[in-house]
Amino acid sequence: MTPLLLALPIDDEGFFADPESAELLLELATVPFQQPPYLAAGVGLAIAVLCGLTFARLVQNRLDAWKQDRLPLLPLASRETVLPWIGLVIGVTLFLGCCLQVFGFASGTALLVAFVLSVLTAGSQWVQLQRLMAQVEAGTFRAVDFDNFDQFF
Repeated sequence: MTPLLLALPIDDEGFFADPESAELLLELATVPFQQPPYLAAGVGLAIAVLCGLTFARLVQNRLDAWKQDRLPLLPLASRETVLPWIGLVIGVTLFLGCCLQVFGFASGTALLVAFVLSVLTAGSQWVQLQRLMAQVEAGTFRAVDFDNFDQFF
């Protein structure tokens, strides 16, 4: 990666001349992205954490409203809950994809694998959350045993 200062034109007196905007844009376009993408992994993690906390708060508010006023828990797929969920999936995909790139995967392959893992995991969790909320509404909710996976499928 060549530093940007080496590509700037120098005038007759040895000072940097004002580059034209087109020349500057061409130089910036040729600078490759940082590999491995540590910054993008951090941004993806931040997006996932913020969207996950937002989604958790929305679900908690919905449960609190159900406890107090018996407002319906379902359908869960309203715009206010789907948008943080999508943000969570995008953040996790970006984080996993960039982490796979750190371990030497090609960027396209890493992002594809991360996207498939994120969508499959998020989809199964969405289905389980809807089932649990349906149980809460029906009054048949019981303690969840995470060691017994048969109850989830």
